[in-house]
Amino acid sequence: MNGILGSLFLWATLCAAGYGAVVSVLGAHRRSPGLIAAGRYAAYAAAAMATLAVLIMERSLLIHDFSVAYVAQVGGRSTPPLISAISLWAALEGSILFWLWLLTLYTAAVAWLHRDRDQEQVPYILTTLFCIALFFVGIAVGPGNPFALTNPIPPDGPGPNPLLQNHPLMAFHPPAQYLGYVGLSVPFAFALAALITGRVDSWWLKATRRWTLVSWGFLTLAIAAGGWWAYEVLGWGGYWAWDPVENAALMPWLVATAFLHTIMVQERREMLRGWNVSLIVAAFALTILGTFLTRSGVLGSVHAFTQSIMGPLFLGFLALVLLVSTTLILWRASLLRAPGSLDHPLSKEGAFMVSNLLLVGLTFTVLLGTVFPLVAEAVRGVKVSVGAPYFNAMTVPVLAALLFMMGVGPALPWRRPPANGVLGELGAPVAGGLATALIAALLGVRQPWPLLTMGLAGFATSVMGGQMARGTLARIRGGMGPVKAFRSLVAANRRRYGGYIVHFGVVLVAVGVAASWNYKTEREATLRPGDVLSVGDYDIRLDGVRRQQEPHRFSVIGGVSVMRKGRPAGTLEPKMNFYESRQQPIPTPAVRSAFTEDLFMNLVAYEQDGSTATFKVIVTPLVAWLWLGSAVMAMGTVVAVWPGRRRVAARAPGAAGNRAPPALELEEVA
Repeated sequence: MNGILGSLFLWATLCAAGYGAVVSVLGAHRRSPGLIAAGRYAAYAAAAMATLAVLIMERSLLIHDFSVAYVAQVGGRSTPPLISAISLWAALEGSILFWLWLLTLYTAAVAWLHRDRDQEQVPYILTTLFCIALFFVGIAVGPGNPFALTNPIPPDGPGPNPLLQNHPLMAFHPPAQYLGYVGLSVPFAFALAALITGRVDSWWLKATRRWTLVSWGFLTLAIAAGGWWAYEVLGWGGYWAWDPVENAALMPWLVATAFLHTIMVQERREMLRGWNVSLIVAAFALTILGTFLTRSGVLGSVHAFTQSIMGPLFLGFLALVLLVSTTLILWRASLLRAPGSLDHPLSKEGAFMVSNLLLVGLTFTVLLGTVFPLVAEAVRGVKVSVGAPYFNAMTVPVLAALLFMMGVGPALPWRRPPANGVLGELGAPVAGGLATALIAALLGVRQPWPLLTMGLAGFATSVMGGQMARGTLARIRGGMGPVKAFRSLVAANRRRYGGYIVHFGVVLVAVGVAASWNYKTEREATLRPGDVLSVGDYDIRLDGVRRQQEPHRFSVIGGVSVMRKGRPAGTLEPKMNFYESRQQPIPTPAVRSAFTEDLFMNLVAYEQDGSTATFKVIVTPLVAWLWLGSAVMAMGTVVAVWPGRRRVAARAPGAAGNRAPPALELEEVA
């Protein structure tokens, strides 16, 4: 019954999306308010039907209805309820259903929030989103149907991939990534609507800025959560390996970052119209490419799904997206020639343009390293490996340049260099950067790239801190308290200061990466109970090895006591987990995380009688700064997205009920 109901709701979603696409196009062509409204209602209906399909799938997973093929594939009677619930995105068919559901929710939100504005463009926006939904629901009712029935019905299932059961971050990382990926469909739809209607000025940028920021924020959290999951599950002691699927999430994030910066240039100076349209098309296309990489079976990765016939479908859809987008851009090429121009390279818009070129160049570098092995194998039949050495050598200089531009950009005004010259404006921040590099050197940082990163981090922080301090001090001199002054400053321009908070988070991440990547201490040793292993400031004593049976797995646990500089620092319990569906054990490292450094322990091997156990121990500085910096970036995103308050000037006596003339209206910039 669950399988039949779920399939019916998917077919209803298909009908609603198809109907919505048709009536929206007709409504736009005929300028019919009734048909345009019907398109909105179709968006609500599609979201409702997709929601019901997801609820049916969740019910099937939780009650272990193995008559449903997807449940038979990823379900298991011994699987805990939470893991059963998040198994919705544990395999290919469920992830497509989840993607479709989020897309219909985004479409319904656009229909609702824009029901009274942008009436010329909204039908085309909804048509684009409906067409994307039709592709995904077509897969869901066709080759990727999660509600297909099994016969005979198995008594039990294998449970989801053990790697997805090994850490609670799997309840957060995939949804955040899907919310980011799917969310980029909205600005893409606005861009196509702008091209179709010829309204390629700044209206679509203003309408989609928050949509893009929300998607970018979710992608930021997803990338951070994915790194944290890899760090605490895979057992190798790192958080980023330039895995192709990691790169697939990074590339649209980089392009969306570039887009969020250059939309300010178009809004302020009417420049870069074609560039902005191209960026958002590229960001959306890269989400489809990432979906192809993870769902085609062409990659061998712990993140990727198995071989599937859906790969060619996604590749064809990507080609269609690029063909339609390129055709529209060429059609509107004359309108995309923006009237504004660059007055001086040493201006804020000049800094944004340089940063954009760096971000796009970095994206191309990652894309080349990710796709080249696949192309080489397809063309020449030879497996080619592009690993971390290539990515590190090619990206580290670009990342350092971006960190430098993060400091330069906020210090420059629009149009012309500062009145006191660039060096006059940047003198104090340069001194701050040099002082930071000197302190880092005194603390033992000697390698060139980490030392440069520390100096650039100090430089960028000095610029942003100086900007915020000047505004806060001005309000304090006006009679405000320090806290109220800072809050007032941020509220007056949430977009600007939210961006500064995001940049500060990036600085924390950059410092964390530079320190943790280059200054870790690692040892591996076999211990008997009572033996002590010394690593850095830590003395680690093995207390014993024990076994633990859980409903869905069997674990071997190494209990250790930790001393740091002669003082007790708690206990750790690295594990080795065994699942019935997997022959090889899955490690669960134990991590003692602190602001300055992490102690990472992984159980590598053990004797059956518990007489010895082998551990890998890694001491890594400033890893926590990555997670802290990511949280700060998320907080800055919230500040930038949060709407500002609109204030209207007082009206003249006797003018009650009359709107103030535009010149008298005041608005806090959001």
